[in-house]
Amino acid sequence: MGDALISRLIFGTAQLFRAGLSPHRQVLLETAYEQGMTHFDTAPLYGAGVSERELGRFLASKPEATVTTKVGLYFPGGADQIEALIALRKGLGRRFRPLSRSIENMDLEHAKRSFEGSLRRLRRERVELLMLHEPIAGQFERDDWQSWLEAEKSSGRIGDYGIAVAPERLETFLASGEGPLGITQVHDSLDGREAEPLLSHGLPLQITFGYIGSAVKAGRTDVVDSLCRAMQRNRDGAIVVSTRHVDRVLTMGRALRRFETSLID
Repeated sequence: MGDALISRLIFGTAQLFRAGLSPHRQVLLETAYEQGMTHFDTAPLYGAGVSERELGRFLASKPEATVTTKVGLYFPGGADQIEALIALRKGLGRRFRPLSRSIENMDLEHAKRSFEGSLRRLRRERVELLMLHEPIAGQFERDDWQSWLEAEKSSGRIGDYGIAVAPERLETFLASGEGPLGITQVHDSLDGREAEPLLSHGLPLQITFGYIGSAVKAGRTDVVDSLCRAMQRNRDGAIVVSTRHVDRVLTMGRALRRFETSLID
């Protein structure tokens, strides 16, 4: 998948802010790593930077672990707020949505500053993947962005780049005739097969997510079976999984081992 080395299951940190205090978050990250999820997906949006900071603490002792972070979608007030203020914003945001509604900003200069902040919070000099977070085709200067991303790749500060988009936004990229920018991360499910347009356009599934939540909504609670089927569908790519619970991380690890055993058999 491009120039980046990524584990078959990626541990997503979108729920990390709500996973309790820092000691539990660290246990969660350590358990995921031990279960073979050695690539971590994060963004300055997640917990207004808390997920990146928490992941940075963990990564300090795991130089071999790999990371995706993103630019383009942000939490109101920025990614360096104290946790008490973030929690207050999120709480009040249930009644006054602008207090916690994510902000789209595809200004390239803002993205450059955001990326510097992400590296600082992650305590890293590079990330393996830098993704544009929910861009819309035709609504950003593609050539300028690609020039910057290629320069960062040449400098070694990113391994590769791409877009993380909802299926309906992916459709606009495919319809534009230019196709997605780099690696594509998109929601998919075993029933809805929302990422199917990629295959229809002769493009591979690369990074997908959403299988467990979709399976549970459909009444299927066997996480191991659902994940094994998902890995079979996206056989050559990687799947993002996320949870706040250590026991569920262990279940995901069992699915990974079962799938890898099936490849040997």
